[in-house]
Amino acid sequence: MQNAERNIVEPIREVIKPKFDLSGFGARLQMKIESVFLKKGYLFLIIGFLLGRALILAQLTPFSLPFFAAVYYIRKDRAPIALIGLVAGAATLGLVEAAFTLGSIFLFLLLYRLTSKYLNNELTSLPFLVFITILTGKMLKILVTSGNMTVYESAMAGIEAGLGLILTFIFLQGIPLLTAGKRKPSLKTEEIVCLIIMLASVMTGTIGWTVYDLSVEHTLARYLVLVFSFVAGATVGSTVGVVTGLIFSLASVSSFYHMSLLAFAGLLGGLLKEGKKLGVALGLMIATLLIGMYGEAGGTLNKSVLESAAAILLFLLTPNSLTSRIAKHIPGTPEYSAEQQQYMRKIRDVTARRVSQFSNVFQALSKSFSTMEAHTDGEDADRELDYFLSNVTEKTCQTCFKKDHCWARNFNTTYDYMRDIMHEMDGQGGTVSPRLTREWDKHCTRSKKVLEIMQQQLTFYQANRKLKKQVQESRKLVADQLLGVSEVMEDFAKEIQRERENHHKQEDQILSAIQDFGLQIEHVEIYSLEQGNVDIDMTIPYCRGHGECEKIIAPMLSDILGETIVVSSEECASFPNGFCHATFRSAKAYVVMTGVAHAAKDGDLVSGDSYSTIELGGGKFAIAISDGMGNGERAHSESQETLLLLQQILQSGIEEKVAIKSVNSILSLRTTDEIFSTLDLAMIDLQNASTRFLKIGSTPSFIKRGNKVHKIQASNLPMGILQEFEVDVVSEQLKAGDLLVMMSDGVFEGPKHVENYDVWMKRKIHELQTDDPQAVADLIMEEVIRSRSGLIEDDMTVVVAKINHNIPKWASIPVQKQA
Repeated sequence: MQNAERNIVEPIREVIKPKFDLSGFGARLQMKIESVFLKKGYLFLIIGFLLGRALILAQLTPFSLPFFAAVYYIRKDRAPIALIGLVAGAATLGLVEAAFTLGSIFLFLLLYRLTSKYLNNELTSLPFLVFITILTGKMLKILVTSGNMTVYESAMAGIEAGLGLILTFIFLQGIPLLTAGKRKPSLKTEEIVCLIIMLASVMTGTIGWTVYDLSVEHTLARYLVLVFSFVAGATVGSTVGVVTGLIFSLASVSSFYHMSLLAFAGLLGGLLKEGKKLGVALGLMIATLLIGMYGEAGGTLNKSVLESAAAILLFLLTPNSLTSRIAKHIPGTPEYSAEQQQYMRKIRDVTARRVSQFSNVFQALSKSFSTMEAHTDGEDADRELDYFLSNVTEKTCQTCFKKDHCWARNFNTTYDYMRDIMHEMDGQGGTVSPRLTREWDKHCTRSKKVLEIMQQQLTFYQANRKLKKQVQESRKLVADQLLGVSEVMEDFAKEIQRERENHHKQEDQILSAIQDFGLQIEHVEIYSLEQGNVDIDMTIPYCRGHGECEKIIAPMLSDILGETIVVSSEECASFPNGFCHATFRSAKAYVVMTGVAHAAKDGDLVSGDSYSTIELGGGKFAIAISDGMGNGERAHSESQETLLLLQQILQSGIEEKVAIKSVNSILSLRTTDEIFSTLDLAMIDLQNASTRFLKIGSTPSFIKRGNKVHKIQASNLPMGILQEFEVDVVSEQLKAGDLLVMMSDGVFEGPKHVENYDVWMKRKIHELQTDDPQAVADLIMEEVIRSRSGLIEDDMTVVVAKINHNIPKWASIPVQKQA
């Protein structure tokens, strides 16, 4: 397990390896920082401090209470740290502001405790509780400080309360993104915007801070734009610039000019992200120069360029591991795609592993049933003989006065006599040879009674032995079935683990070749290019029902791929200007044409025969005939159920012999009535025309190839008679033009006054002047009925199949090969 995890993790580490090596001291420092800020919660202290001193329009402080409420709801254990940071940040604005922040938080906690019992959904009710708290606190503050309330002050209180309500929604989505932890790997667009608003709000707490006369808020804002432009491209970069500039402009009117600079920098940086970090940095510098020359004086321009240079320096020092970690959460980035592929690969491997484990379980169960038969027959036979003799002696020798003489002094002699008598009774139908009878009469004074008791006990002995044999046969059948299921599940596990190959280059080549021919193709999706198993999906404009897929595209694909391609399925648009979807797959090397003729006994409507011609998965074609014992409705239901069971088991992928044994066990265990059915099955491989015949109590089949007729025969009892039997498999290689004739016993044994049915049927098939399957089936049926003077004395079914090469309707269209 550790090796498997290492094999998955190591390639991912190589992909996201930071440009600057963080091994050694750097890696330990990064882990230490993450431990302090994330695990111990000091990140909430820093954010709280900056939000506590953040202002909007130079007088509104709507950030403190929404942040505390969100932290209190999401991470109640971090709420005290956030409270300390908020009060400390507000204290930098003044003691009155710090007191108001602390009082608002206590008022919120009081209202929250009083109303929590009556709130059905705390998550949706929390923002409105924040709104009420801020509005109430502002009004109380105005009344305490000035004594009266003006319309302007009331409006500003309402605006701040409304901002607090909106910010609460934003912080409830943004805080889980900052704390990371166990969360889903992708971000929605709304979540990205909420995160940017939250980060920009935090940065407003740095307004007024300068380092060497450089504005900290401008440097951090441009750094934020650089990071997201590098990670997610122009769309997200320009969005971050607009949102950050808007938040800063609300906090300080003088910062309104920087919105256009940040948005332009995000757009250029995203467009130049193919140049890595230097390309994104160049985008910021170009935006700074262009916007600066357009609206600023020289001195201010120099300052703005220096602020951008500081942001670029921070950006270049940012390790690639951090940007890669951010990129994993943003849809559309290569890192996100790699993360999703790794996740899907992991899910696939886990699923395959579970299926393989189930396969191993079934295999172990199969072995456990098989090992039950490992006991030696000799030991079982001796044990059964001892039980048999003990039952006999209990009813005879226990009350005999010569018991000690026979069993104590002459044990071996007595035991050998009784053993020989039991074996002769068992092997000769209950009789004992005169010689052994005379010797036993001389040895035992109660010989006749012993023979009578042995005769009675022998019946129980034979029934018990038969029952044990049936149990052993059932165990062996169950073992074979479990082994078949195990093999199917193991193959399924291997199929799951196969990764879909990347065919982008081939898709582009096919798309270009077809479009150069003059056809418009919207999309090409290749699933497999394996020889004989091609699978391609295409989306094309509305074709107006002209059949472009079958007549043009499939022949072109046949020339491009070097094998015959046909349209497997097609869905045409139901309206103009729509799109048609078509699936192209490899054509089978052979096709099977079938013809059927059947008749019920005495011309009834219900026949005891059933037949089926089905195309299984994997290029297999099955032809089956089942003849129920007798005639009428019951025989029909038996034969029909036999074929349905067989079809379902074969379609599951279980091997043919195990499938037939499974059907036989179901039929034999289902009823005690003597209702049985025969089965004649032919499995044809459509790739090479090799055929496997499995016959259970059925009549011979015939193959006509030119002027020769070949018989296929196997000897088995009908299904349901025996629980354990060997399925004879006859393999034949068919060729194009061959006729396969399969029939029930009503047809094969139907001709009257015929001594050799084989010779008669071969002659009739040889005399046929047609190779049409339906005509052949009708002619054979007609010949049999005529030989009976028009009487139908048994259910009759004939199935004829003709094997042909699969010749496409349309020849391949040559396509100019790409240089």
